[in-house]
Amino acid sequence: MKKSLSELVYLAWCKIRTLFVVPSARLIRFPVDIRRKRFIDFGKKLTTGYHCRLECYPLFGEGKVVLRFGENVQINDFVHIAAAQDVEIGNNVLIASKVFISDICHGNYSEETQSSPDEHPKDRALSAKPVVIHDDVWIGEMVSVLPGVEIGKGAVIGAGSVVTKSVPEYCVAAGNPARVIKRFDAESGMWKKV
Repeated sequence: MKKSLSELVYLAWCKIRTLFVVPSARLIRFPVDIRRKRFIDFGKKLTTGYHCRLECYPLFGEGKVVLRFGENVQINDFVHIAAAQDVEIGNNVLIASKVFISDICHGNYSEETQSSPDEHPKDRALSAKPVVIHDDVWIGEMVSVLPGVEIGKGAVIGAGSVVTKSVPEYCVAAGNPARVIKRFDAESGMWKKV
């Protein structure tokens, strides 16, 4: 699709601005909301869509990087990533629009020491569990990836899914909560239903 002159001028402006804001990135489309940039490792050749929000609130040591991107990561419009302990995104990961990824939660609902519903949500103690997204993962439109999740190499997460548990490598997971629906069979070279 041929781009208009105004689109080309805008992309050129974004590219020049990228060199000053995140020099290691391929292209940051503005506007973008980057909160506490010093806690982010942008990797190499990151590409973003418009209106992305990348925020870091280190819970365990102020000097620690808590959000890491690998090489050639592409995140599309309105992606929101919140990191407090450790969010790691591998190489060649493709993330569609309106995706939410977080390792942090207001309160604790699964451990022995749980938050009380009588506390205001904003006042509940923050809890965090690392999120790891391995190489070559494709995350579809409007997916939520919650604390403590690991998504294996080559996995695909279907649009609209809520990922509450880890997904093995070379699997397709979909639904709310997401569950594995297909696995890649190397012998046949096909994705097979589970």
